Amino acid sequence: MGKKLASAASRFDEYVSRLGEELGHADRFEPLRAYLTGLMLPGERKSVEPMAAKIDPRRVSSRHQSMHHFVSRAPWDWKPVLAVARDYALEQIERHAPVATWVVDDTGMPKKGSHSVGVARQYCGRLGTQDNCQVVVTVSMANSIMSVPCAYRLYLPEIWTRDRKRCREAGIPDEIPFATKWEIALSAIDGLLAEDLPRAPVTADAGYGAVTAFREGLTQRRLSYAVAISSETSLWPPGSEPLPPRRWSGQGRPPILVRRTARHHPFSARELAGGLPQRSWRTISWREGTRGTMRSRFAAVRVRPAHRDENRHEPRPAEWLLVDWPTGEKEPRKYWLSTIPEHASLENLVQLAEIRWRIDRDYQEMKSELGLDHYEGRSWLGFHHHGTLCIAAYAFLAAERARLSPPEPLAFLKAARLPKGFRPRGAPVAS
Repeated sequence: MGKKLASAASRFDEYVSRLGEELGHADRFEPLRAYLTGLMLPGERKSVEPMAAKIDPRRVSSRHQSMHHFVSRAPWDWKPVLAVARDYALEQIERHAPVATWVVDDTGMPKKGSHSVGVARQYCGRLGTQDNCQVVVTVSMANSIMSVPCAYRLYLPEIWTRDRKRCREAGIPDEIPFATKWEIALSAIDGLLAEDLPRAPVTADAGYGAVTAFREGLTQRRLSYAVAISSETSLWPPGSEPLPPRRWSGQGRPPILVRRTARHHPFSARELAGGLPQRSWRTISWREGTRGTMRSRFAAVRVRPAHRDENRHEPRPAEWLLVDWPTGEKEPRKYWLSTIPEHASLENLVQLAEIRWRIDRDYQEMKSELGLDHYEGRSWLGFHHHGTLCIAAYAFLAAERARLSPPEPLAFLKAARLPKGFRPRGAPVAS
């Protein structure tokens, strides 16, 4: 056990050194080490003061001041630090399986008051309802074993971006305009593509997948996808498409837009699913859950998305409609559209569509064990610094788990903490 702890401590020191190279100033190296160590040590609250008390109990005040300045005010760019953390984790994770998907998601953090950056009354997934919260848009890379966050940006509601005084008080750069969540996600994907990372299909929930512009944006970037959609998404049934432009009469401009009629029109995803023959449905298992094997009844057919296609010159290309309709339920539970190859099996479609559960577990672990939602500052810079350092701590833990053979899935961790007795070199011991 002693050798294992020493090896982990040595790897942690090397990891901190890699991260520290992106900070710009050598005097930020020590607070970086202290902050990461504080996040990974046991403790109910991961705000700066209680972490400082654990890291340096004899000099709590000075340690608190150093760590607070580092996370809240020091002008270091969090994106290169996040990239180092991502690459460090992927180096180990990809030993077991290549990246299978880029997962777009968002996570909510309930917050009291109105001064914390980006806070507003909006939908909070953690609570399952509208409430006062901050929402972060994320992109993660996942394979069949593990996942790691790769992009992290706060969503700013319009009530914030319309109030420039409020934005300046929170330190939000003037060049940050209002952007929808799906626009933030595409921008983050552009950043990852610019780094020439291995491409993989994009997965997302219906908050993104139901947006035609988001799906088209992925296609324009030569990325396939498997994204959830709403039951009301309009689709052309298998083998059907909009009618060609009307025949030109010889007068005026020649018609160039495809069309639909009262008798020839698209259907909703719900209507299409309800009309599929019994032979289309198969029971598929996709993973082992805490309550046993996860399985349901699925069907997949080739359709064409129909949203506003009467304004187009040609039909949209065919893609997969995947439907999850559990036996005994009155109507389907979920719907997805996917542009993965036509020869893909139903099993492959289901595995890809359902992989998003890993990301939910990632953020549950980061919130419950690493204090992702414990930041008490109010600034744009501090919020992203704290989130990046939580992800950096998580990436180290993910890499440590991936060193095991077979690796222990992070999704089932009871506590994403350092091993008992672990203390990186340089961290003081409480007397």
